[in-house]
Amino acid sequence: MRRITDRVTSKRGMWVTLGIWLVVTILLATLAPSAKEYESSSIDSIPADAQSMIAQDKVDQYFKGNDGIPAILVFQSKEKGKEVQLSQFVPFFEEIDQVEGIKEMVPLTSLPPQVAAGFFSEDTSTVILPLTFESTLETKEMRTHQEKISEIVENSTELTLNITGPAGIAVDSLNLFSRADIVLLLSTVGLILVLLIVIYRSPLLALIPLLAAGFVYEVVNQVLGLMGGAGLLLNNQTLSIMSILLFAAVIDYSLFVFSRFREELKQYENKFEAMKQAMRETGVPVFFSGGTVLAAMLVLFFAEFGDYRNFAPIFATAMFIIMIASITLVPALFTLFGRKSFWPKIPRVGEPTVKSSSLWSKVGQFVVKKPVVSAAAIGLILLVSALNMLNLNYEFDTMKSFPKDMPSRQGYEILEAKFEAGDLAPTTVLFEAEDVITPEVQADLVEALAALPLVNNVRPTGTTEDHKVIQYSLTFEKNPYDAETMDTLEEMRENADQFLADQQLEGKLHFAGETAKRVDDRAINNRDLVVIVLLESILILGMLMVMTRSIKMPIYMMGTILISFLAAVGLGMFLSSLFFDIDTISNRVPLYSFVFLVALGIDYNIILISRFIEERKKHSVKKAVEIAVSNTGGVISSAGIILAATFAVLMTQPIQLLFVFGFIVAVGILLDTFLIRGVLLPALIVLFEKEKPTAGKSVSNN
Repeated sequence: MRRITDRVTSKRGMWVTLGIWLVVTILLATLAPSAKEYESSSIDSIPADAQSMIAQDKVDQYFKGNDGIPAILVFQSKEKGKEVQLSQFVPFFEEIDQVEGIKEMVPLTSLPPQVAAGFFSEDTSTVILPLTFESTLETKEMRTHQEKISEIVENSTELTLNITGPAGIAVDSLNLFSRADIVLLLSTVGLILVLLIVIYRSPLLALIPLLAAGFVYEVVNQVLGLMGGAGLLLNNQTLSIMSILLFAAVIDYSLFVFSRFREELKQYENKFEAMKQAMRETGVPVFFSGGTVLAAMLVLFFAEFGDYRNFAPIFATAMFIIMIASITLVPALFTLFGRKSFWPKIPRVGEPTVKSSSLWSKVGQFVVKKPVVSAAAIGLILLVSALNMLNLNYEFDTMKSFPKDMPSRQGYEILEAKFEAGDLAPTTVLFEAEDVITPEVQADLVEALAALPLVNNVRPTGTTEDHKVIQYSLTFEKNPYDAETMDTLEEMRENADQFLADQQLEGKLHFAGETAKRVDDRAINNRDLVVIVLLESILILGMLMVMTRSIKMPIYMMGTILISFLAAVGLGMFLSSLFFDIDTISNRVPLYSFVFLVALGIDYNIILISRFIEERKKHSVKKAVEIAVSNTGGVISSAGIILAATFAVLMTQPIQLLFVFGFIVAVGILLDTFLIRGVLLPALIVLFEKEKPTAGKSVSNN
């Protein structure tokens, strides 16, 4: 590492490094596609061997023609509360043939009146029209077709239209993220620029890290574009979070580098020598910090859930490029500008590195004098915050995460208000029998299924030609995404064999549909949470043991990270409820938060501990802790504020999942920065690290 950083920080090496980065960036921007070209709003979250996916495959196998992308057209009169007449749809059906990509649609105006009435709400103010788009359509193509349908409704009827269902949600998601990504990027850059100027009062110190981040962003974007062209799925939500991670990490590592560079400029007149010495001490910790984040992201390959697995290659690619930039591009840029980087507060040789009257010098002195009080006070705050984890409530209805004015959510909520709750997403029940199913058996099975808990209605929807497989549509009394409904269906699946035995039937029951998927979603997410937490904790613990060459120190370092995560989620949810009236969260949030809080929190651990180890060679434990806190407290707190603000930018996103995730990570980073890294971890070092006197001498406290 020193051979690399020594070359990068020489005069010739600086120009070569900057030249290589410039050429690579230009070539990629010119020749490689952008990641945006392959961005997708859909992802197969649930693995193919999950029960709900097997059931759906069975349904598609026995009842061909079910493939396609379903949509529900929700019609209401433009005059609020006015009844809708069947005759109002005649002009619409006369023109709907103009729309391409529609595989099938219920011919509402051709149905017998008593059948057509089933598509009207009880007060006849709302009409639903199921429609299926061709499965080969891209989301952008489907958006064009849906816009055409809306145009026909607007021009030929006096009705309002909201398109919901998977097709409507996919199009709305594409529209949301295409607008939100621009807002996210501009907000991130603007906020970082303002905070850097406010904290460091130097325009160049604000612009240089952002310049480095700009180079890295362009390279990562084009590299991911090449990977997308090779077949990697680039989910738009994953790319949004990746951009935040990229800016946060580059700015963090830039702060660590220029903080030590400023310190060395007070020891060396020559800027190249100063950066050489700075990178000799910070190169390994910064690269190691990036390595822990990279390793944490690679662990996500062990997840079964599609969203988490999609994180792994995208985040790992970004982190790998960031790691290279942190020991090449970042020091080269700061060396190029030299002392001018810090204008107007230019560091001079002979100036003290840290003033004894500074805030973090005083904190370091207090912690060293009263480690028990410091550790107990912070521990109590974290414990109380973590206890709120017991009050977590999960929301499994993904529609509730979207903005209230999104057309597909509005259509969904109209359905929820005007029709039976269970009609939002019926469950498909498939019975594979070993013998021919007689009409009597069909009727008995309907009756038995209808008698199960929470079942509202059961009706047969098809049989195979050999009469050995029958399909039913089952609706529940409650919302299909309600936890109680999910528990009920899960119990049905577990007791399916006994249920058939009670009916004296031989065969297999399969359950497909949204509720069945949510049951698998919940089970797989719970499994992944346990696996990823264990694997990442063990991996990072091992890496810390390698770095510190100690067994004891990494244990309480890892312990502070884990308690920080629990406290962040607990406190974050309490504050979300208090300030934003958000009482439930997606079950994705805990794992999202864990991955980022642990991966990024370890950075500050490493910076503090590496400085402690450096100073421990010359001083006692207490003095080394005091110097480490004094010298790293400022840069860690600055980095923490900027990092927290960067993740808080996710609160500008229109998806509640990202809003809550961004807020919890921001809260966690602030806890980590000021309470854990500033007070708790230093106090634990003083309490648990023993003095190692040299032969014949005790270690001086001076």
